[in-house]
Amino acid sequence: MIKTITKIGNSQGIIFDSALLQLARLKVGDEVNVEIHADGTITITAMESATIEADIASESARRLIQKNSELFRRLS
Repeated sequence: MIKTITKIGNSQGIIFDSALLQLARLKVGDEVNVEIHADGTITITAMESATIEADIASESARRLIQKNSELFRRLS
């Protein structure tokens, strides 16, 4: 895909249209890692999401509470 570098304010940038973001599974506000290689190649890689699925979070919380039930009882 060919993109053109454009002026954005006092900087320059490349506009990612919604189709490109969707293909890359990115959205506005996502963090990416930008690497410049010795040959001038630029690689943009999505950062790993810090969110977890609700069922995994629920199971982890259940195990934590069960493991520390006595501590939580004394703290309440």
